[in-house]
Amino acid sequence: MYFARLPARNHTLNLRGNPCHLHCWGPATSTLPPLVLLHGWMDVGASWQFVVDALDSTFTARRRIIAPDWRGFGQSMPTAPVDCYHFADYLADLDLLLDEWVGSATPIDLAGHSMGGNLAMMYAGVRPARIRRLVNLEGFGLPATEAGEAPARYAQWLDELQRLRRGEIHLKSYDSADDVAARLMRTNPRLGADKAAWLAQHWASQGTDGRWHIRGDAAHKVVSAQLYRVDEALALYAAITAPVLCIESEQDSPALWSKGRFTLQEHHQRLTHVRQLQTATVQDAGHMLHHDQPEVVARLIEDFLGA
Repeated sequence: MYFARLPARNHTLNLRGNPCHLHCWGPATSTLPPLVLLHGWMDVGASWQFVVDALDSTFTARRRIIAPDWRGFGQSMPTAPVDCYHFADYLADLDLLLDEWVGSATPIDLAGHSMGGNLAMMYAGVRPARIRRLVNLEGFGLPATEAGEAPARYAQWLDELQRLRRGEIHLKSYDSADDVAARLMRTNPRLGADKAAWLAQHWASQGTDGRWHIRGDAAHKVVSAQLYRVDEALALYAAITAPVLCIESEQDSPALWSKGRFTLQEHHQRLTHVRQLQTATVQDAGHMLHHDQPEVVARLIEDFLGA
């Protein structure tokens, strides 16, 4: 089992009527900008532990580090049934979290992985004055869509809501924590057994039925009712005033998960709308590069933030 060098402190607060669980490291107060870490889809805030442990001790001794569980993930599960989730709600949750936990006048350093990277880019375009520096780990956006796709998309959304209510959309459960760890290693062959065993305890929990259930709401698997608008994304990119570091793995992740509908080259073209941009590639890593190469990712973050 992996042992955390710097175990997280855990807090839960109420945001817009929903619980929001926080993983916190570093001092309780600091004059330096806090570092806020945003996890990806079907992940949890604890997923950042390996990078936090790899940060230099002088960095973690002086900086507040905060990783929330997005609503419907980890320990931020809704108190009443939810049938769909919207990106606008994530932005509103983050905005209020920063007001209540950091302070509205305090600029932050923001880092996000995958879905969290997309949300970090969006938020930095909406609230540019709140972001000092931004790190995007494999947050690529989505394939372009056309307005003519809207009728079919709304119909798909309605159909999937019905399937969710019938229990046809659900998350798999497992016999044991070891089975959860094995699932994590099948998804990411680079993940070592020690880290997989540690993550399994945070990524899933044992239910009253004795089985291990993923800490996520099945409603996250319902397709978004709204199309992804590239023109809106580019407008948000152009509104970012903070320096941005985009960290990528050596593989073409967008082409892999989109089955060729969206490529890394297209992502790079979109990034030309960002005013101050740096890029870095991490070798021997896949999409979960903060698990595959946490030491490399930690150094990149430290250097970019000005540790």
